[in-house]
Amino acid sequence: MSCNPAVGGIAKGQIVREIDALGGKMGEVTDACSIQFRMLNRSKGPAMWSPRSQADRGKFIWAWRKVLENTPNLSIWQDTVKELIFVSRGTIGGVVTRMGVRFEAKAVVITAGTFLNGLMHIGRTMIPGGRVGEEASYGLTEQLVEAGITMGRMKTGTPVRLDGRTIDFSLAERQDGENDFHHFSYLPFTDEQKEARLQQMPCWTIQTNEKVHEVLRRGLPDSPLYNGQIHSIGPRYCPSIETKIVTFADKDHHLLFLEPEGTDTQEYYLNGFSSSLPIDIQLEALHHIPALAHAQAYRPGYAIEYDYFDPTQLLHTLESKVVANLFMAGQVNGTTGYEEAAGQGLVAGLNAALRALDRGSFTLSRDEAYIGVLIDDLVTKGVDEPYRMFTSRAEYRILLRQDDADMRLTEKGYKLGLATEERWRLFCEKRDCVERILSFCNEFHVKLSFNDVLSKLGSTPLKEGCKLVALINRPELTMLQLSEYVPELKSLFETLPADRREEIIEAAEVRIKYAGYIEREKMVADKIARLENIRLRPDFDYNSLQQLTIEARQKLSRIRPETVGQASRVPGVSPADVNILLVLLGR
Repeated sequence: MSCNPAVGGIAKGQIVREIDALGGKMGEVTDACSIQFRMLNRSKGPAMWSPRSQADRGKFIWAWRKVLENTPNLSIWQDTVKELIFVSRGTIGGVVTRMGVRFEAKAVVITAGTFLNGLMHIGRTMIPGGRVGEEASYGLTEQLVEAGITMGRMKTGTPVRLDGRTIDFSLAERQDGENDFHHFSYLPFTDEQKEARLQQMPCWTIQTNEKVHEVLRRGLPDSPLYNGQIHSIGPRYCPSIETKIVTFADKDHHLLFLEPEGTDTQEYYLNGFSSSLPIDIQLEALHHIPALAHAQAYRPGYAIEYDYFDPTQLLHTLESKVVANLFMAGQVNGTTGYEEAAGQGLVAGLNAALRALDRGSFTLSRDEAYIGVLIDDLVTKGVDEPYRMFTSRAEYRILLRQDDADMRLTEKGYKLGLATEERWRLFCEKRDCVERILSFCNEFHVKLSFNDVLSKLGSTPLKEGCKLVALINRPELTMLQLSEYVPELKSLFETLPADRREEIIEAAEVRIKYAGYIEREKMVADKIARLENIRLRPDFDYNSLQQLTIEARQKLSRIRPETVGQASRVPGVSPADVNILLVLLGR
């Protein structure tokens, strides 16, 4: 957790739940270290709900270490890789470390984050490194470029860290988490975990003002982003404060968030104030915010440049098309964020293991997971800026809700050996409970005498009897409300596992209220899936197809999609080009 001390958020929270459903540990570790949990977008439909948790950064590190060092059959070697071993020009066979240790391997996964040729910027000061206090990694980029892999440079940034003892919180607006404690993992808390729950802490919101902006503008000549020092591309959706005041010059304020780094530290992360301006400019600007008038910093914000590799040179397994047995995940593929990196890491690591065991491969489609959307976007569209996941990137949002990631993915994880027997048992129990609720609601008949209840609840009276499911479909009514007046439904709820009751009822209610939308999206997804089953040869000569547009020939020749479905999503390939491909393939 090198940057923001939080996990999840819009669309990112869905990815964490998908990782958990498959058997990954990110959700469990976050839950163990959570100091605030919120479900974002509650005012919108369930397809938009996104869990987010503040975490204790220090405890997060040690919780992960405990998981890793107690994982059976996992060997750990602490060192820096300086060289890749090639058994032939196009095949990798291991790594060599700076200590001179040689590891031979059937598959190698590169997850180097921001460390490849990493360079940090604070004003005109440049410091080599992957992040503050940690060395950059050298040598791998040059080897991979020589092997035929295309590289580029990207930039990201981090904000100032402040001493909470010097912040006047009475001049900030308090932002508490949710009282009813939700969690990322589908595994219920044990009594021991409930006892060990960390102190819940508030976040705080403050605002910049015109005086702050004046100081920041004065520092622009020394900003690496504007004086030519940085040439690489930064994240559009997480801009630095100097980018905000230039891009949104008409705005007289910007919202900032003070986020605690943990229960035992005074350090606060100033979300929204990412910057690479000189230290004195950063501090002078902050002192014009009333709550931060006397604030002291632990360290300034800074920008960091690093190497990444063109993700269109990857298969959907995240194996390189150029170098066999080499897999890549995270920022090296042009993404930003822990959650995107973790989703890729799970897929890349799983496919590397399957390759080593000669057990085929594993991929996720766009209608199965946000992880599938993420990887498909990367390998078919590429990136021209750090990629960040949003719900708007998924065309099947209603199918990819955070509440049903387990229903979509746990069986896959179990068959692969990722999900444990206990996780599988709990999944089957939840699935059966949801089906029991749906069956009851579809069969239970409501009589006209129920109109008295509907009147109390402010709902339109019935003109004739109906099934209970028809009432649940009304937006103003909920299952829990109705269960107070339908004893049979309340009795059914009481048979559900107490520690998962709320989650099970919510899952059943979403299925009922959005059944029509869910079915419609499934039909669309099934139609599109037919194109995914039509495979294209990797050596296909697109340049010989004069019927295709020049742009389509160029893009298809470069990206080499594996199926017609993937070809249809390549920018520059029109529906007419896809139809021509289908006709020619038919011949």
